[in-house]
Amino acid sequence: MADTLQKLENVIRERRVADPASSYVAKLTAKGRPKIAQKLGEEAVETVIAAMSGDRTATTSEAADLIFHLGVLLADLDLSFDDVLAELERREGMSGITEKAARPKD
Repeated sequence: MADTLQKLENVIRERRVADPASSYVAKLTAKGRPKIAQKLGEEAVETVIAAMSGDRTATTSEAADLIFHLGVLLADLDLSFDDVLAELERREGMSGITEKAARPKD
């Protein structure tokens, strides 16, 4: 599974600098982080809608779109799926309530 995320991340990073006329990733990247974040939000909503309808196939498809767009946003921030996985590993075995209480207050 992690290998699939690594491959996806590599493709996204390569395509970020491609010609926007021939690459969706490059086209989205050229529109800037606000547009990337907007697309991520749209995919999240579509995933929720599919899940609420109980459509497993659509939920799987939308979740894949969500992960893809998350990868584009992470790349734009010079972050990786490994960074996210490291954070999940850091939280392993910790109650969600404890983890949330330990977050810095804004």
